[in-house]
Amino acid sequence: MVNVVLKLSARDLVHADLASCGWAGSDHHLAGVTQQLERARIGEVDYLAVCPATNIPVAKGGIDYQVKDGVGTLWQLAVHPALQSCGIGTFLIEAAELRIRSRGLRQAELAVEENNPRARALYERLGYVAYDSQPDSWDEQAPDGSLRRYETMCTLMRKELA
Repeated sequence: MVNVVLKLSARDLVHADLASCGWAGSDHHLAGVTQQLERARIGEVDYLAVCPATNIPVAKGGIDYQVKDGVGTLWQLAVHPALQSCGIGTFLIEAAELRIRSRGLRQAELAVEENNPRARALYERLGYVAYDSQPDSWDEQAPDGSLRRYETMCTLMRKELA
């Protein structure tokens, strides 16, 4: 067995990255990310890309500063499926928390689907604590290109940032 170490960096996700982010979701999802990049341009959100030396994103995620006063809300977090459980998600969340603190905020929140125990375990390991649950829904693109409404139940989690 060979251990490979990747030097990762976090930077702003840009429009040009989306062509290489098909692993993160459907064309419909990536069109939504395009809209979020417009919000990033005016400072309402940060949208991060985690990249190895190739500068091609292997993880992405947003921080919305408009959901709740004084809170950075993490959302649309995704790591390339082939690279999950390699520490990249931890790197992404820590980079997001750094962005939140750099705005002078001391609280991060996120919602995790109740049918995603792996992600919830990661968030708990990083210090996030469940405080509520709520239904959520969004349009999801089927393989044939049609849209359907996806409905789920999410656990809301928060972390006080040092």
